[in-house]
Amino acid sequence: MTLSAWLPILALMTSLLAAVVIFALPETGYRLRTTVNLGAALIKLTLVVVMIWGVSRGVEYGVSFTMVPGVEFILKADALAMMFAGLSAVLWFLTTIYAVGYLEDSPNRSRFFGFFSLCVASTMGIALAGNLFTFFLFYEMLTLSTYPLVVHRGTGQALKAGRTYLMYTLTGGAVLLLAIAWLQGVAGDLPFRDGGHFLDADDANQAALVMIFVLLIAGLGVKAALFPLHGWLPQAMVAPAPVSALLHAVAVVKAGAFGIVRVVYNIYGVGASAALGLLTPLAWLAAFTMIYGSIRALSQTDLKRLLAFSTVSQVSYIILGICLFGPVGATGGLVHLLHQGIMKITLFFCAGNYAETLGIHRIDEMDGAGRRMPATSLAFTIGAFGMIGVPPLAGFITKWTLGTGALAANMDWVIAVLVMSSLLNAAYFLPVIHRLWFREASGEWPHERHWGRLETSPWLFWPPLFTAVMTVLVGVLASLPFSPLSWAELIVLREYSP
Repeated sequence: MTLSAWLPILALMTSLLAAVVIFALPETGYRLRTTVNLGAALIKLTLVVVMIWGVSRGVEYGVSFTMVPGVEFILKADALAMMFAGLSAVLWFLTTIYAVGYLEDSPNRSRFFGFFSLCVASTMGIALAGNLFTFFLFYEMLTLSTYPLVVHRGTGQALKAGRTYLMYTLTGGAVLLLAIAWLQGVAGDLPFRDGGHFLDADDANQAALVMIFVLLIAGLGVKAALFPLHGWLPQAMVAPAPVSALLHAVAVVKAGAFGIVRVVYNIYGVGASAALGLLTPLAWLAAFTMIYGSIRALSQTDLKRLLAFSTVSQVSYIILGICLFGPVGATGGLVHLLHQGIMKITLFFCAGNYAETLGIHRIDEMDGAGRRMPATSLAFTIGAFGMIGVPPLAGFITKWTLGTGALAANMDWVIAVLVMSSLLNAAYFLPVIHRLWFREASGEWPHERHWGRLETSPWLFWPPLFTAVMTVLVGVLASLPFSPLSWAELIVLREYSP
C-alpha cells in the first residue's frame, strides 16, 4: 500500500487508537491521559497539514475496498474533505487543551476523553468519506460517540437532553439510510466526484431523484439544525462547554452541513440540482432558518442557549451559499464552514470560562465581567462582532461574498435576508457586550475562583485568545493563498469547471 493510501488511514486511526488507550487508563492517570490526548491531536494535525499541501499540488490520497458486492468503503482526501478535516484537526487540538483544564476536577475523565476521541475520529471519517455508504458509517458513529458526552454530567436534565438528541439523530439517520439505499437501487454505489453524477435533468428516474434528494436533506438536516429539525440543539447545551464547542463548531452540526454540500456538489451536481428545481426550495428553507434562529436567540436568558440558537441561524449560511447558482455565492457558503467554526468555538470557550471562573450562566449575571476577565471578554467581543459581520473579521468576509454571489445570481431577496440576519445578530449580541464592558457588577459573582496572575486557568485562558486572533486573521488575510477563502475558491473552481 502506498503512502498516499496510508495517510487518510493514519489520520483516522490516530484518534481511534487514542480512544482505546484512554478508555484503558485509570482516573488517576492524569498526566498520561493528557499526553495521549495532546500527542494524538498533534499527530493528526501534522498528517492533515501534509495532505492539505499535497492536495493543493494535485496529489491524490485515498484507499478503497469492497465491503459487500456493489458497495465500496472509500476514504479520499479531496479539496472539500481537507477543508473539513483541517477545521477538525485544528479545533480538536485547541478543544483538547481546553477540555483538559475544564474537566480537571470532573469524575469519569477517562470515559469522557475516550468518547471525545471517538467523536473526533468519526468527524475525520466523515470528512474523508469517498461515498455515501462510508459517510453514513461515520455519521452514525458520530451520533453514538457524542451521546455520552452530552449526558456526561449525569443529571436528570442531561439525561433528558441525551434522549432528545438520540431521538432526533437516530431518526434522521434512519431517513438518511433509506435515501442512500434507494439511491443505490436507482444509480448504484456513487463515489463523490466534482460535478456530481446526474448531469442530465431529463433522466428517466427524475421523480425518484427528487424524492431521494428530499430524504437526503431531511436526514442530514437534523444534524445541520435546519428548521424544524433543530429542537435537539438548544437542549444539548446542558453538556460541558468543550462538548458544546465540538457540537457547534466542529462535529455534529458541521457534519450535517458538510453532508448537504456533498449531496449537492458531489452526488447530484449543482447543474442537475438546479435543473430539478431542488436548490430554490432549499435556499428558502435555509433563509427561513437563518431568521428563525436569530429571532429565537433574542429571547434567551441563558448564554449557551443564545449561542445555540445563533448556531441554528449561522450554519444555514453554508447551505444558502451553495444554493446561489454561481461560484461566488458558493464560495461564501463554503468559507463559512470554517469561519463559523472559528468564531463559534471562540464564543463557547468564553462562555465556559465565565461559568468556570465566575459561576456565570445567565446573561443578566454578566454585568461588569469584562473588567474582571478582560482577555476572555475581548475574545468574546471579537467572536460576536465576527458573527454580526463587522469588517474586517471572518463573518464580514462570509456575508460580503454571499451578498456578491446573490447579486451575481440575480437573487436580490438574499440581500434582504443577509441584512435582516445581521441586524438580528447585532440585536442579541450587542446587549451582552454592553453588559460585559459598560455595566458595573451588581455584587459578588455566583461562584468565583482565582488562578494567580491569569484571570482563569491557563488551560482555559489561551484557546479562546488563539481562536479570536484567527477570527481577525482569516478576515484580514483572506486574499492570501491557503486562507479559508482561497481554499473555498479552489473547491468551487473545480465544481464549476466545464
